[in-house]
Amino acid sequence: MKRIGMLTSGGDCQALNAAMRGVVKCLSCSGEDVEIYGFLDGYKGLIYGDFRMLTGHDFAGILTKGGTILGSSRTPFKLMREPDENGLDKVEAMKQNYYKLKLDCLVILGGNGTHKSANMLREEGLNVITLPKTIDNDLWGTDMTFGFQSAVNIATDCIDCIHTTASSHGRIFIVEVMGHKVGWLTLNAGMAGGADIILIPEIPYDIDKVIKAINEREARGSRFTIMAVAEGAISKEDAKLSKKEYKEKMKNYTYPSVSYEIADKIQKKSGKEVRVTVPGHTQRGGSPCPYDRVFATRLGAEAGKLILKGEYGFMVGYKNREVVKVPLEEVAGKLKMVSPDATIVKEAKMVGISFGD
Repeated sequence: MKRIGMLTSGGDCQALNAAMRGVVKCLSCSGEDVEIYGFLDGYKGLIYGDFRMLTGHDFAGILTKGGTILGSSRTPFKLMREPDENGLDKVEAMKQNYYKLKLDCLVILGGNGTHKSANMLREEGLNVITLPKTIDNDLWGTDMTFGFQSAVNIATDCIDCIHTTASSHGRIFIVEVMGHKVGWLTLNAGMAGGADIILIPEIPYDIDKVIKAINEREARGSRFTIMAVAEGAISKEDAKLSKKEYKEKMKNYTYPSVSYEIADKIQKKSGKEVRVTVPGHTQRGGSPCPYDRVFATRLGAEAGKLILKGEYGFMVGYKNREVVKVPLEEVAGKLKMVSPDATIVKEAKMVGISFGD
């Protein structure tokens, strides 16, 4: 009998359910007797022993369902070793709940912070297997994360819709795409949606060069400009500040987000009319696209195989079009950034996309 704990942590995304279903179907099809314990609302469920036993019925019909049937929450890694408000040792509590249920393994689905906590549990002696979910596609050790392609589709649809109103009114439109630290989502959605300017965190922008790109389009007869801007886009001036200096500056920040700041600067410097659209959490929502359904199922199945073989301490990732196992210690704490010299960036520039640099 295999006793498996399962939780989803951090921001939700599409295909979390599909991935969990892949794990469970692999285990059940193996003929192995399995008990599945679902911890509710991420690491909180593991800390406070909030769980329920899951049956095959729980995983029926969830391949196409967005979100997560277990619920999720953010439990910052930096606070994991700090006692809660009642003095509870969170790490010790997680270990005790693991041992009370006599679990053979924890299957943890999450992004960067989730993987740091998962690796910590591995270091504490627990058997852990992780699956890479995030719409940001920023996890080290895997070429792709599930949820990313679905989010690209949604952000691209938004840009597509903006095109018609932008061309009708001859305006500049900024579509703010999710991504505080990395720009994979903005880069891919921007290219897919035909954005003229793409601003991402890894390539600090010069507002004068952004305006120059807009003016050059106008000189060529274009009545409008579409900008895809990551929520973590940063100017060259701000990029030169130390973390302390930048944090101090942000205390007096008056804009709702960076896109509104950019829009304000463009309007003041050029006199051109700018509109901002923020699709926000719609990028995390809805049904997973077909790619993510297949991809998450594959990763889940491979995680099930590792459980059956008793191979723990790995993230199931995707490298060079093959599903692979990646040691957790190699993944935890690392971000997969967009390199300014990446081939995809060079190719975007080849077709006339400006990055404001």
